[in-house]
Amino acid sequence: MKAPWHLWLVGIVSFLWNAVGAMDYFMTQTRNEAYMSSFSPEQLEFFYGFPAWVDASWAVAVWGAVLGSVLLLFRAALALWAFIVSFLGMMLTTIHNVFLADRSVLQTMGGFELAFTGLIVAVGLLLIWYARRMKIAGVLR
Repeated sequence: MKAPWHLWLVGIVSFLWNAVGAMDYFMTQTRNEAYMSSFSPEQLEFFYGFPAWVDASWAVAVWGAVLGSVLLLFRAALALWAFIVSFLGMMLTTIHNVFLADRSVLQTMGGFELAFTGLIVAVGLLLIWYARRMKIAGVLR
């Protein structure tokens, strides 16, 4: 079966979207001074104070999503599982940041960050839905 045009559109856009998340993760983990200089000391304390399991779940979320996008472009059925695992990592990170952290992401970053987190969750669900539809349609092998 020939890949529909929207597979390439979704694959490329999702790769670019997820690459930004991966870059954010990388810059935060390496404490890149130029990148992190726009954050307040309180915000830096929030990011640098993540327990190891949150750093790990964040890594699974971003790198799983990048992998899912690449697998989608290669029309591999494993894209669906990569997006699902990524979503689970994202949810663990979100639960920590919103409910378990000493100071929640809302207190530290403000309402925009909470809204952006909602957007990230919505995009993750849409990618799972899309990959599932493409797998059912036989586009992903």
